[in-house]
Amino acid sequence: MEQFTRTQALAFMAQGAPTGHLATTREDGRPHVAPIWFIIDGDDVVFNTGSSSVKGRNLAREGRAAITVDDPQPPFAYVIAEGPVIISEDPADLIATATEIGGRYMGQLKAESYGKRNAVPGEYVVRMRCDRISGARNVSD
Repeated sequence: MEQFTRTQALAFMAQGAPTGHLATTREDGRPHVAPIWFIIDGDDVVFNTGSSSVKGRNLAREGRAAITVDDPQPPFAYVIAEGPVIISEDPADLIATATEIGGRYMGQLKAESYGKRNAVPGEYVVRMRCDRISGARNVSD
Protein backbone atom coordinates (compact mmCIF):
# COMPACT_ATOMS: atom_id res chain seq x y z
CA MET A 1 0.00 0.00 0.00
CA GLU A 2 1.25 3.46 -0.91
CA GLN A 3 -0.03 6.57 0.90
CA PHE A 4 -1.17 9.47 -1.26
CA THR A 5 0.38 12.90 -0.87
CA ARG A 6 -2.12 15.76 -0.68
CA THR A 7 -1.54 16.56 -4.36
CA GLN A 8 -1.97 12.91 -5.37
CA ALA A 9 -5.15 12.57 -3.31
CA LEU A 10 -6.73 15.62 -4.96
CA ALA A 11 -5.66 14.40 -8.41
CA PHE A 12 -7.19 10.97 -7.69
CA MET A 13 -10.48 12.62 -6.70
CA ALA A 14 -10.45 14.76 -9.86
CA GLN A 15 -9.87 11.94 -12.36
CA GLY A 16 -12.69 10.13 -14.08
CA ALA A 17 -16.18 10.46 -12.67
CA PRO A 18 -16.26 8.77 -9.28
CA THR A 19 -19.23 9.24 -7.01
CA GLY A 20 -18.34 10.75 -3.65
CA HIS A 21 -19.88 9.68 -0.37
CA LEU A 22 -20.61 12.79 1.70
CA ALA A 23 -20.92 12.49 5.48
CA THR A 24 -22.76 15.09 7.52
CA THR A 25 -24.24 15.16 11.01
CA ARG A 26 -27.96 15.33 11.65
CA GLU A 27 -29.35 17.71 14.26
CA ASP A 28 -29.74 14.84 16.77
CA GLY A 29 -26.11 13.76 16.24
CA ARG A 30 -26.78 10.80 13.98
CA PRO A 31 -24.55 10.48 10.91
CA HIS A 32 -25.92 10.91 7.41
CA VAL A 33 -24.11 9.69 4.27
CA ALA A 34 -25.24 10.47 0.74
CA PRO A 35 -23.75 9.95 -2.72
CA ILE A 36 -22.76 13.12 -4.58
CA TRP A 37 -21.32 14.26 -7.87
CA PHE A 38 -18.56 16.80 -7.37
CA ILE A 39 -15.62 18.66 -8.88
CA ILE A 40 -12.25 19.59 -7.42
CA ASP A 41 -11.29 23.27 -7.47
CA GLY A 42 -7.83 23.75 -6.00
CA ASP A 43 -8.05 22.26 -2.51
CA ASP A 44 -11.85 22.34 -2.47
CA VAL A 45 -14.52 19.75 -3.16
CA VAL A 46 -17.41 21.57 -4.83
CA PHE A 47 -20.92 20.22 -5.34
CA ASN A 48 -24.59 21.19 -5.53
CA THR A 49 -27.37 20.11 -3.21
CA GLY A 50 -30.88 21.19 -2.38
CA SER A 51 -31.24 23.55 0.55
CA SER A 52 -34.12 21.45 1.91
CA SER A 53 -32.34 18.08 1.51
CA VAL A 54 -31.02 16.32 4.61
CA LYS A 55 -27.43 17.06 3.60
CA GLY A 56 -28.30 20.67 2.69
CA ARG A 57 -29.87 21.31 6.08
CA ASN A 58 -27.01 19.54 7.90
CA LEU A 59 -24.36 21.53 6.01
CA ALA A 60 -26.09 24.86 6.66
CA ARG A 61 -26.39 24.07 10.38
CA GLU A 62 -23.02 22.40 11.04
CA GLY A 63 -20.76 24.06 8.48
CA ARG A 64 -18.55 21.00 8.00
CA ALA A 65 -18.48 17.66 6.23
CA ALA A 66 -16.37 14.72 5.15
CA ILE A 67 -16.19 12.85 1.86
CA THR A 68 -14.76 9.56 0.70
CA VAL A 69 -13.95 8.59 -2.87
CA ASP A 70 -12.70 5.17 -3.84
CA ASP A 71 -11.67 2.97 -6.73
CA PRO A 72 -13.42 -0.35 -6.06
CA GLN A 73 -11.29 -2.26 -8.57
CA PRO A 74 -8.08 -4.06 -7.56
CA PRO A 75 -5.55 -2.97 -6.53
CA PHE A 76 -7.99 -0.47 -4.87
CA ALA A 77 -7.51 3.14 -3.81
CA TYR A 78 -9.34 5.63 -1.61
CA VAL A 79 -9.31 9.19 -0.30
CA ILE A 80 -10.93 10.62 2.82
CA ALA A 81 -11.23 14.41 3.10
CA GLU A 82 -12.87 16.61 5.68
CA GLY A 83 -13.25 20.28 6.39
CA PRO A 84 -15.45 23.35 6.71
CA VAL A 85 -17.99 24.31 4.05
CA ILE A 86 -19.02 27.59 2.50
CA ILE A 87 -22.50 27.70 0.98
CA SER A 88 -23.53 29.95 -1.89
CA GLU A 89 -26.88 30.54 -3.56
CA ASP A 90 -25.46 32.96 -6.14
CA PRO A 91 -27.17 32.23 -9.49
CA ALA A 92 -23.96 32.68 -11.52
CA ASP A 93 -22.05 30.35 -9.19
CA LEU A 94 -24.91 27.80 -9.35
CA ILE A 95 -25.01 27.66 -13.15
CA ALA A 96 -21.23 27.51 -13.52
CA THR A 97 -20.82 24.75 -10.95
CA ALA A 98 -23.84 22.71 -12.06
CA THR A 99 -22.69 22.90 -15.69
CA GLU A 100 -19.14 21.79 -14.86
CA ILE A 101 -20.41 18.93 -12.71
CA GLY A 102 -22.88 17.92 -15.44
CA GLY A 103 -20.04 17.85 -17.96
CA ARG A 104 -17.87 15.70 -15.73
CA TYR A 105 -20.51 13.07 -15.11
CA MET A 106 -22.72 13.23 -18.20
CA GLY A 107 -20.29 14.45 -20.86
CA GLN A 108 -19.82 17.83 -22.47
CA LEU A 109 -22.77 17.39 -24.85
CA LYS A 110 -25.15 17.29 -21.87
CA ALA A 111 -23.29 19.73 -19.57
CA GLU A 112 -25.42 22.77 -20.37
CA SER A 113 -28.75 20.97 -19.97
CA TYR A 114 -27.68 19.47 -16.63
CA GLY A 115 -26.41 22.88 -15.54
CA LYS A 116 -29.76 24.49 -16.27
CA ARG A 117 -31.66 21.64 -14.62
CA ASN A 118 -29.64 21.82 -11.40
CA ALA A 119 -29.05 25.58 -11.07
CA VAL A 120 -32.48 26.50 -9.80
CA PRO A 121 -33.74 28.44 -6.77
CA GLY A 122 -33.42 26.38 -3.61
CA GLU A 123 -30.10 24.82 -4.66
CA TYR A 124 -26.79 25.42 -2.94
CA VAL A 125 -23.26 25.45 -4.23
CA VAL A 126 -21.21 23.88 -1.46
CA ARG A 127 -17.47 24.39 -1.29
CA MET A 128 -15.71 22.10 1.21
CA ARG A 129 -12.14 23.07 2.04
CA CYS A 130 -10.05 19.90 2.40
CA ASP A 131 -8.35 20.75 5.70
CA ARG A 132 -7.59 17.09 6.32
CA ILE A 133 -7.00 14.65 3.50
CA SER A 134 -5.55 11.16 3.41
CA GLY A 135 -5.68 8.12 1.23
CA ALA A 136 -3.79 5.31 -0.39
CA ARG A 137 -3.45 3.37 -3.61
CA ASN A 138 -2.43 -0.19 -4.30
CA VAL A 139 -4.26 -1.18 -1.14
CA SER A 140 -4.34 -4.87 -2.00
CA ASP A 141 -0.69 -5.12 -3.08
